[in-house]
Amino acid sequence: MEMHDIQRGAFVDRPNRFIAHVALDGEVVTCHMPNPGRMWELLFPGVPVYVRPAGNPKRRTAYDVVGIERDGVPILLDTQYNNDTAAWLVAEHLVPGWEDWDLVRREVTVGDSRFDLLLGRGEERFFVEVKSCTLFSCDGAMFPDAVTERGRKHILELAEMSRHGIHTGVLFLVHWDRARWFLPDYHTDPAFAQAFQEAAPQLDWKALALAWDASFQRPEPVRLLTYPEAVLSRENHDGGDYLFVLHLNKTKDISVGSLGTLHFPQGYYVYAGSAKKNLAARLARHSRKRKKMHWHIDYLRQEADVVAALPIRTADDLEHDLARAVAKIADWQIDGFGCTDCRCPSHLFGFAANPIHERAFIQIVEDFRMNRLASLMTELCHLAAKD
Repeated sequence: MEMHDIQRGAFVDRPNRFIAHVALDGEVVTCHMPNPGRMWELLFPGVPVYVRPAGNPKRRTAYDVVGIERDGVPILLDTQYNNDTAAWLVAEHLVPGWEDWDLVRREVTVGDSRFDLLLGRGEERFFVEVKSCTLFSCDGAMFPDAVTERGRKHILELAEMSRHGIHTGVLFLVHWDRARWFLPDYHTDPAFAQAFQEAAPQLDWKALALAWDASFQRPEPVRLLTYPEAVLSRENHDGGDYLFVLHLNKTKDISVGSLGTLHFPQGYYVYAGSAKKNLAARLARHSRKRKKMHWHIDYLRQEADVVAALPIRTADDLEHDLARAVAKIADWQIDGFGCTDCRCPSHLFGFAANPIHERAFIQIVEDFRMNRLASLMTELCHLAAKD
């Protein structure tokens, strides 16, 4: 497990999942991105990024992305190197709770699935799937940052193997040394989260925080993360709040039901809404063009393209707090839009640039999805103590 010729540049943009542009030594180079995750919380223009030469002069991308920085902390992005790291940690007996297991081999096929590691202890065998976690909050971590049907399939298969007496587990490598708790990302992939919650008691699983330095040679294991399952039970339901992001490619006057004709400057729009139930169906409806006009956002959708739908699954009522938070960073707002049943001045906010790539906007998403959970965990602990 070696890393050589690491160079530090600055992130420019990411035209697709597998390509990143990086400013390096005065020029912009095209790099292979060996991580298909969205990583909106990490990939901001100008953020320090670590690359290495590809070593193949015929390849279209001359460099591979290795890692990036968040708040000055190096974060590993390379998912293949993540698996190398997991194998090394197991072989060196550095995974807490698994110290007496040896690494037998990598990439083991069982039926029509392939698992990352096979461990052994005497005659006993232990099948392990490895996941790379790069979705963080101030002190937490979640996985995945995009829907993963493959990940859900692995969880279900490992649980089924466990029910047949086979030792199985998952190792989440969390590349953030400040993380102290771990949850499946029920906001992004509620099906994976439900599968994980149901399977977790049957699996020998760990979420291990790692500390990296800029050499990306070997990480330092920091701690096993806690699993606040009570939060998952309370929050992972098909209801809550959301941010719906649209792009209007030119300035238009649009008729919006009872509001009449409103003026919409060219740009990006963020709508803050809520759905106490059927949240997924609400967002799917917002995304469609062919429908009966009902909500104010339906009229804007006829003229604008969908950029992103960001659910915030919660049992709490956060819609108006969410709108106020977005209002503070918006370039403009459409007065009276989406707020006829409340006292908010607006629930629709305009941005000159795509907010998905703006740190302040993504910080709001992180705060409402993850950072707010710290106080909820404390509250649930107090309630559990009283019981």
